[in-house]
Amino acid sequence: MKRLSKILSLSTVVVLLLPALALAAGGPAKDLIVVADTRVLEPGPMRYFADLYNTNTTLFAVWATVMTAVYGCFLGFLMDFLMSRTGIDLKSRKIIEH
Repeated sequence: MKRLSKILSLSTVVVLLLPALALAAGGPAKDLIVVADTRVLEPGPMRYFADLYNTNTTLFAVWATVMTAVYGCFLGFLMDFLMSRTGIDLKSRKIIEH
């Protein structure tokens, strides 16, 4: 069992260090710029968010956070409605803590 553990730990180290030894790609990228391609998008919400991502990433992050919260609330209320329609009442559940 100890021998297997040593082999597994050695193989893990080799797998994790192997990409660092491969210098075929050259050095690390210094000025990598990531943009959304807006050439094929028509005006609308997708174009707005793509332009927003390209120009103001802080406002894009705020929008993403707000929209995630809105989607979560929507799904929560929808599932609560569906559960109550099937006869499962989650509002009168007794919580027992030990």
